[in-house]
Amino acid sequence: MTSDEQPEVPGDEPVEHQPDGLDLARSAARAAAASPGTPAKRRPSSSPRRRTTAKASGARPDDRDPQLLENAMGRLIAQHGWELDLKVQGVFGRWAELVGDEVAAHCTPESFADGRLVVRTDSTAWATQLKLLAPTVVRRLNEELGHGTVTLIEVLGPHLPTWTKGRLSSRDGRGPRDTYG
Repeated sequence: MTSDEQPEVPGDEPVEHQPDGLDLARSAARAAAASPGTPAKRRPSSSPRRRTTAKASGARPDDRDPQLLENAMGRLIAQHGWELDLKVQGVFGRWAELVGDEVAAHCTPESFADGRLVVRTDSTAWATQLKLLAPTVVRRLNEELGHGTVTLIEVLGPHLPTWTKGRLSSRDGRGPRDTYG
């Protein structure tokens, strides 16, 4: 048998070679079918391959499309209910801008819970001053956070040492008074 001749399969007569190669594929398939061995596995025709996801891509936008970071973060914040917490933390970060540089130099916000803002001052004089400014500060904060968010400002004086212990302490004494102001 030469290279120009095709192998003959029983029941087949030689066919001229076609340039698309389809005749060679058919003859190879017939030869494989006629030879003993394991049969080729076939895919069942009753269950065609299907997509595993229920959603199919289409022309309209959906959640799988690229999103702007601002929109994605806004959805995440709304789903978890973090709006008020983030606004309050924003107020803490912009405290000097909201109350003024002079007040911010002497007063710092410490916590916020249930409409109550706790502010620590560095002297008793500033504690008194902030108590007088409290209605103005509450109004300004509610403009930023939303009406009724801050209902009360609790003003705390500076952290002071205790004078209740020691060799020179007296019972029921009046204490050091306004030593730090």
